Amino acid sequence: MKRLLLTITAAVIFQSLTAQEITLDKIYSGYYRGKGIAGITSMKNGENYLVIEPNGIAKYSYKTSQKEGNIIDGQFQSYEFSDDESKILLLKDSESIYRHSFLGKFDIKDLKSGKTISLNEGKFVQEPRFSPDATKVAFIADNNLFYQDLTSGKITQITTDGKKNSIINGLADWVYEEEFGHARQYEWTKNSDAIVFVKSDESQVPEIYIPIYGKNLYPAEMRYKYPKAGEKNSIVSALLYRLDSGKTISLHLNSFKNYYIPNVFQTAKADEIVLITSERIQNASDVLKVNTKTGAVQKLFTETDDKWIDTDNPTLEFLEDDSFLWGSERDGNRHLYWYDKDGKLKKQVTKGNWEVTDYYGYNPKSKEIYVQTTEKGSINKVISKINIENGKSQLISNAEGNNSANFSKNYNYFIETSSTAARPYTYVLKDGNGKTVKELQNNNELLNKLKADNFVTKEFITIPNEAGDQMNAWILKPKNFDPNKKYPLFMYQYSGPGSQQVSNSWDSGNTLWFNHLVQKGYIVACVDGRGTGYKGAAYKKVTYMNLGKYEIEDQITAARWFGNQSYIDKSRIGIFGWSFGGYMASQALTKGADVFKAGIAVAPVTNWRYYDSVYTERFLRTPQENPEGYDKNSPTEYANLLKGKFLLIHGTADDNVHFQNSMELSEALIQNKKQFEFMAYPDKDHSIYGGNTRPQLYQKMTDFILENL
Repeated sequence: MKRLLLTITAAVIFQSLTAQEITLDKIYSGYYRGKGIAGITSMKNGENYLVIEPNGIAKYSYKTSQKEGNIIDGQFQSYEFSDDESKILLLKDSESIYRHSFLGKFDIKDLKSGKTISLNEGKFVQEPRFSPDATKVAFIADNNLFYQDLTSGKITQITTDGKKNSIINGLADWVYEEEFGHARQYEWTKNSDAIVFVKSDESQVPEIYIPIYGKNLYPAEMRYKYPKAGEKNSIVSALLYRLDSGKTISLHLNSFKNYYIPNVFQTAKADEIVLITSERIQNASDVLKVNTKTGAVQKLFTETDDKWIDTDNPTLEFLEDDSFLWGSERDGNRHLYWYDKDGKLKKQVTKGNWEVTDYYGYNPKSKEIYVQTTEKGSINKVISKINIENGKSQLISNAEGNNSANFSKNYNYFIETSSTAARPYTYVLKDGNGKTVKELQNNNELLNKLKADNFVTKEFITIPNEAGDQMNAWILKPKNFDPNKKYPLFMYQYSGPGSQQVSNSWDSGNTLWFNHLVQKGYIVACVDGRGTGYKGAAYKKVTYMNLGKYEIEDQITAARWFGNQSYIDKSRIGIFGWSFGGYMASQALTKGADVFKAGIAVAPVTNWRYYDSVYTERFLRTPQENPEGYDKNSPTEYANLLKGKFLLIHGTADDNVHFQNSMELSEALIQNKKQFEFMAYPDKDHSIYGGNTRPQLYQKMTDFILENL
């Protein structure tokens, strides 16, 4: 379950602007929409970069920041170059499937000849990928793996057994996509002569059935394989297909951890691929090297942890000598480690009481890696370059806020995207040492609109919990805040493992709504308790086998702390959350019934037995192994404790957290004679949006708060 991004979208016709106030009409009209730069990609020469503009894909100079024309004219959703930049893959049309997956129609343009051909005769495909030599494109169609020769146009079918809800080739099943964070499960070798792919047999995985109402006389039905905690998962295998022989062979993984195969990586060598595998208990991962000439598999090393390994976002980067960098939390914080080509540890590259949060690349000339870290505090993310041989580090971004980078191929330049809680996104072109070349885009116009409407910014504080930790928190106070007055408090949180809501970064979503509530006389606050990220592995992983226990204890502790402040009315404290946050809000109104007067739970998990296997078992193991960890932290078990006003919200077509969760909690509340409000959104998924849905939803939640808190 990834962090849900509650993005405000333009969904209603904007009719009137109320001066000096942030209104729901303004939020949903797009009045506060910011500006950005889409599709930033460095060209191979390191001297030019590309962006997507309304009339085409534009080419700019890093040195002058001036536009040099369009690479290609037209409107495209995304693009991808071949390695030699002789061809470009253009997404023309798409249909979303799940979080990452989609069906797309693609064209391939030869930039030398100007010739354009359609991939797969213009039919929908998934996850197309150029071969490194730019002569072919592999893709998935109907759960089978294919490749198309770009000279002859010939399409070769690699697999034939693909079948919906049964066999998938080269593509993630639902739970892999959701929890390992990607849809593509194949990779070309560097020399383009072979493909290694994962086959998933999901025939024995239980199906979920979701009614789709629409305007049908009889509801339609969405069916897909969804392995819940403790249930059967797809049986996965790794296969090697060689283009020269047209033969596919199975890779022998029986002597390694092989229950999950989350990742397939291309290496620096022509005839090697690396697989990352693990057992069902996700506390150890094998890093395996595949010889794609012989099919031999060699274990490089095993990463272990006494709790779990975050297999959804591994850092693995191969350098020019086939040594590699690997991300690990083994010393208590996420850092980078340097291994030789045979899997022997050379050294730990980064160290300190901070974490590496993103990896951008390696410059072989300077022996420097480029990373995003929390070295300036856990609520900030900054960019540094670090010499992997002597450890010398240089900060090259702003020293505060949330900063990310898109580097030129030669690392002489980068485009920094930065924000703080008080400043919307800016895009600045910098040189390799962090010196500003030119500001490319700012959002001063948006900031001026917000200031005119009395927007207030977050104040960052820390709050102690019962374990002695200092929990990061932010608070929004009314513009005319009076410390001698008592204000009702509305708390927001997500609280899921490794997540972060208390960040010195711009939030274009809920913070606008929170400002609307502040202008109605509320104080709004958010606390990242135990289980959340960027404060070290111990803080994040203390919740192991007891998911939800310490998280709700910390929210209750925080609410009591706020209630003891002179400016908070402790009899009027409410809480809100979505997804994992909805689970927490449900816990707050039951386990924390003496503290919280009102709560809103959107799309909540209400018993972890109903959620997917990969995510839930990572933190709780299976229900068979740990039944108490599931049931003792379920709000359905504490429905009899409900006292305050409770609003439960769910989309009926939620493919992630099924509607079943809210039905189960509703039944528990009903059987305990508890009154509550419930809102179902027909045919809406986990994000609950489309048409006028979001405006109606946020108006309903606003009205609930005004009436009950």
